[in-house]
Amino acid sequence: MRSYDPEADEDLINRAYVFSVQKHGSQKRASGDPYFSHPIEVAGLMTDLKLDQQTIVTALLHDTVEDTLTTTDEIEKLFGADIARLVDGVTKLSKIEAQTDNERAAENLRKFLLAMSDDIRVLLVKLADRLHNMRTLHFIKSEEKRRRIAHETMDIYAPLAERIGMYEYMREMQLLAFSHLEPEAYETITGRLNAIKEGDDGQVHKIARSLEKALAAGGLAAQVNGREKHPYSIWRKMQERHVSFEQLTDIMAFRVITDNSAECYRALGILHQKWKTVPGRFKDYISTPKRNGYQSLHTTIMHGNNMRVEIQIRSERMHRDNEYGLAAHWAYKQGGGPDGQAGWIRDLIEILDHAEDAEELLENTKLAMYQDRIFSFTPKGALLQMPRGSTTVDFAYAVHTDLGNQAVGAKVNGRHVPLRTQLTNGDVVEILKSDGQEPQPGWLSFVITGKARAAIRRFVRHKERDEIVEIGTKLYDEIVERLPGKIGKKAMKAALKRLDMVDEDELMIAIGTRELSDREVMEALMPGSVNDNDDDREWPEQDRAISIKGLTPGVAFDLAECCHPVPGDRIVGLRRSGENVEVHAIDCLKLADGVDADWVDLSWGMETDGAAARLMVVLHNKPGTLAEMAGIFGFHNANILRLRMTNRDAPFHTFEVDLEVHNVHHLMRILSALRASEAIAQAERL
Repeated sequence: MRSYDPEADEDLINRAYVFSVQKHGSQKRASGDPYFSHPIEVAGLMTDLKLDQQTIVTALLHDTVEDTLTTTDEIEKLFGADIARLVDGVTKLSKIEAQTDNERAAENLRKFLLAMSDDIRVLLVKLADRLHNMRTLHFIKSEEKRRRIAHETMDIYAPLAERIGMYEYMREMQLLAFSHLEPEAYETITGRLNAIKEGDDGQVHKIARSLEKALAAGGLAAQVNGREKHPYSIWRKMQERHVSFEQLTDIMAFRVITDNSAECYRALGILHQKWKTVPGRFKDYISTPKRNGYQSLHTTIMHGNNMRVEIQIRSERMHRDNEYGLAAHWAYKQGGGPDGQAGWIRDLIEILDHAEDAEELLENTKLAMYQDRIFSFTPKGALLQMPRGSTTVDFAYAVHTDLGNQAVGAKVNGRHVPLRTQLTNGDVVEILKSDGQEPQPGWLSFVITGKARAAIRRFVRHKERDEIVEIGTKLYDEIVERLPGKIGKKAMKAALKRLDMVDEDELMIAIGTRELSDREVMEALMPGSVNDNDDDREWPEQDRAISIKGLTPGVAFDLAECCHPVPGDRIVGLRRSGENVEVHAIDCLKLADGVDADWVDLSWGMETDGAAARLMVVLHNKPGTLAEMAGIFGFHNANILRLRMTNRDAPFHTFEVDLEVHNVHHLMRILSALRASEAIAQAERL
């Protein structure tokens, strides 16, 4: 530390060193080394990055709370509140009793992300901790444990290193994890690379010298280095492109390092004049850096015997920043502590707030960290980096969660497009919004960013809860009507106590999802109101239909796919434990399968409007008959949701049509018009 910070508090670092050695005592690592060698190695990695003394002390102490009897309070007392906070952030919650590995991993990640949002140095220590653990992973005897740690590294820690621009850490973690997850592929690729290195007769060196000579002839002194591609990145390309090792043309990469950014563009011009370029392979990350701050020019040229050569051109400063990312900005000499408020971290924290369970948190966090990027612009020219494959809805949520929630349409480059439209590099995106709009459950089928998925799921969960409470309240009111006497407010309080429930909403949800039967609710409200010997349901039955007006299909109830009920049909609901109420037309043949469910008499409510009906239409096999059928639908203001040919023989074509109609009377008028047409042989409702 003294080499870059002569004023470092040597006493503080010595105390931390001695404390760590004493607390870890005779503990051994899987390699047989004393345990305290690990925190010392991690602290060494932090000094390589020239980090401040608080970070070095945190690295020395980072495992004491997790693996010894030390407490956070003890650390605070001896080393101060800041160091205690950093150590607590790095400490894993390995002692929590989670049901699954995923839940435990999610809880660790949850705490870690929160600490990281407060101070990014937590992440730097954690990455160094994971890197050293990966370097010694081969000493662990259990293959299952090695694979689990390698998976976690590949899915979470390598992407985190990439997101803060620490490519050196990312590459080494990926390589080590790859060697444990795909040992055969690792051995094959490294073997091939070694064979190329031995048999290329110094080819990499020759190409590097020819590039250097070309630059010097153009009046530019630059340093050129060549290397084989990373084995993991070669394997990933082979997987993505479905090609063999021999078919890969770009397994070598060269790096040109200049004094400043102006010389980077000069170098690019010289190389492009001397050799042909490969179209579509040029990227300018200097004028538009990656979200993690990465800057470089990327190009591919055809060198010598039509060999593809990939070249990265960057300045000395860019190279340092690209290898160590945010850590390079926070080297001790540059002063000022890290703020941890990078935009992508804020996105992760928002996902954290919205996630319902462990699976969802892990899925959305990986989505947020582990994807290629594209660049899109707002109408005012602000640049947003998005994962490749992002839609206009993803873009809206990237701008602001409220804008995503209220999106009703979008314009891309001035043209109206559907919300599911995928964006490409350079698109200018304008989101059209409405205060009355709400996120749609269907958006989950096409959004790809973790932030958008988390926000939509959160809204759908809240709406689902509200609607289940509403349907449960309607059922509750109907159950109360069947009690032998009137009840007061005290009865509800007593019932909640008997059922061990917190509040009325919890009771309504239990009724709406049939976690409680009508009988149990009646007995809780008025003990003795139900005959105990009753297997034949000798208590009063439901005597009035429950209205489903105002509820959203697919949220608190589902319209049955077998009979496609529409407003005006006589309907009945099947209520099974833990499921939405399933709504059927009263004459549906599938109702006979509902013997395990409570039957609920339902009604559409006054002026309920709109549902999807399914029709079977047989057309004569003649030109223009399909157009005539579509014309009848259009004339009656009915929207086609789906059209599928189910059968085709010489004289007839049979179609299945899902049609959006107002009510059963609207549907009957359409059926009558279809049957009256000469183009149509038969029309029936399914």
